[in-house]
Amino acid sequence: MKIQVNQKILSNHINIVQKGISARTTLQILDGILVEAFDNRLKLTSTDLEIGIESYLDCNIIDEGSIVINARIFGDIVRKLPDSLIDIEVKDNNINIKCEDSEFNILGNNPNEYPTLLTIRDGSSFSIPMDLLKTAIRQTVFATTQDETRPIFTGVLLEINNGKASFVALDGYRLSLRNIPINNAEDNIKIVIPGRTLNELNKILEDEEEEITISTSPGNVVFNLGDTIVSSRLLEGQFFNYKDIIRQEHETRVVVNRKALQDSLERASLLAKEEKANLVKLVIKDNQLFIKSNTEIGDVNEKVDTQKEGEDLNIAFNSKYLLDGIKVIDSERVELLFMGELNPCIMKSINDIDYTYLVLPVRLAQAEY
Repeated sequence: MKIQVNQKILSNHINIVQKGISARTTLQILDGILVEAFDNRLKLTSTDLEIGIESYLDCNIIDEGSIVINARIFGDIVRKLPDSLIDIEVKDNNINIKCEDSEFNILGNNPNEYPTLLTIRDGSSFSIPMDLLKTAIRQTVFATTQDETRPIFTGVLLEINNGKASFVALDGYRLSLRNIPINNAEDNIKIVIPGRTLNELNKILEDEEEEITISTSPGNVVFNLGDTIVSSRLLEGQFFNYKDIIRQEHETRVVVNRKALQDSLERASLLAKEEKANLVKLVIKDNQLFIKSNTEIGDVNEKVDTQKEGEDLNIAFNSKYLLDGIKVIDSERVELLFMGELNPCIMKSINDIDYTYLVLPVRLAQAEY
């Protein structure tokens, strides 16, 4: 193999495929990037057998060929080289890299030992604008669980019905739901995508309206971004029937400035996080929301002006769960919907009906408020 390639372009594509490499792999070959030169294009591939990433870039090919190069070493070398043309030559698994006055010789691995990535030939395909997919991931994936004993909840449910794609994540304490209108998909698609896949995909996605094609078949999903393709195994199991817990009725409705609420909660949680439960107590009375936290270190009291409809209420939450939801809402004002002190709080954006966040309260004795 003998090629000539632009340093900046190569570095960008190495950075993309490095996201498919796991630090926990026990197979040495999976520490590497498969580099293949053919048809005047360079193809870079990485996988940890759960997620795979392929990225294509233009280059000048003198001799076609392939090699597996350690991802960390390859990335570090290319990143540090001058912004110029790089010459790469491979002979008998020995890789020579030259750029201006720099020259490296490193050892590669046999490309025939590299695993083949999955492809989807017969399955369902649909398209979603890249910026909407990026928003859906940002607003849901944080609510997945890290608890490997419940693997189905380490992923995000993608459900398509009646021209709507629903992204749902939950961990037993909160639920995050984002709906996206969609025109070109078959109904009754229901898959659970690993949270790690979506986190890595989100780092690659551009904030653009250009569409991304998603293909799915039993057990697998592929995201086609054009020059980059991300493939992943799906999670197996029965996802929770989330629709049953998103109620439509409420006894108390509070509309509040999102930034003011976030700032007050962050100040209150400075003491709350000293305790394991990150506990904050909310007292909703008249047109004000009082936020309190009492710990062994001391106490804090915050007050936020609101517009309230319905009953006064005392209720307590883990402050981290409240803040996680507030931070991903983009509007200036949010509404909080309550049905007593024992039922979840439902949080919505005032001007975005497609996002819903639900968080369970912490049960306290009345004397603790």
